[in-house]
Amino acid sequence: MMKKTLVFPNIITLLGLFSGFYSIVATLNGEYVIAAYATLLAFLFDGMDGKVARILNASSDFGIQLDSLADLVSFGVAPALLVYQWALKPYGRLGWMAAFLFIACAALRLARFNVQTKRLSSKFFIGLPSPAAAGVIVTSVLFANHIFGDPSSIEVPLWFTFMIYIVGFLMVSNIPYYSFKNIEGISSKPFNTLVGVVLIIFVLGLYPEVFLFLLSLGYALSGLIYVLFRKNRLHLEEEAQNI
Repeated sequence: MMKKTLVFPNIITLLGLFSGFYSIVATLNGEYVIAAYATLLAFLFDGMDGKVARILNASSDFGIQLDSLADLVSFGVAPALLVYQWALKPYGRLGWMAAFLFIACAALRLARFNVQTKRLSSKFFIGLPSPAAAGVIVTSVLFANHIFGDPSSIEVPLWFTFMIYIVGFLMVSNIPYYSFKNIEGISSKPFNTLVGVVLIIFVLGLYPEVFLFLLSLGYALSGLIYVLFRKNRLHLEEEAQNI
């Protein structure tokens, strides 16, 4: 019999799954902006279920597997279908293969995370997390709606198709991405942290679509920047040792 405390995190996970499913329904109805917001809502539920499980001491293998299955729908199938219907469909095979690649990479990313979760550092994710990858797609829709108007009435350029390929491969790469689970400096400088939060809320309130898009794109690029910075630092250290 499942403990009562185990039910609450799973209910939140199912709400996230419902949000992902509703995103698919909205996409099929041509309501791309609503589909994007539904995926963002799934992102919110995905962040809540794990925290609730830890607070209630209600983590379980069942919950972990359910969360992965829900994530595959919400952050794999739903955004792939959204981006295909909105941007990739005119490009034929190149387009639907990009959508399939995104789903396949999301599935591989989630499977790898499940088998490595106990061996990984809590400071970094290995590969771009699937919610973050989905965030690049859905915030692109919101950004396009804010700048150009109805997303269904604009022609998305071919280069955007290749961006979906890149985002997909980033999910299954070995590039480290900061997890924000152990944020250093908050306890030592709480006032500065609060000021930063206020500024973020201010910008988000003024231009939410633009800010969310830049935030998602910036995080996707952050792993690449970190790798380049680390390689450059190691190269400089090697040169210093050889002097």
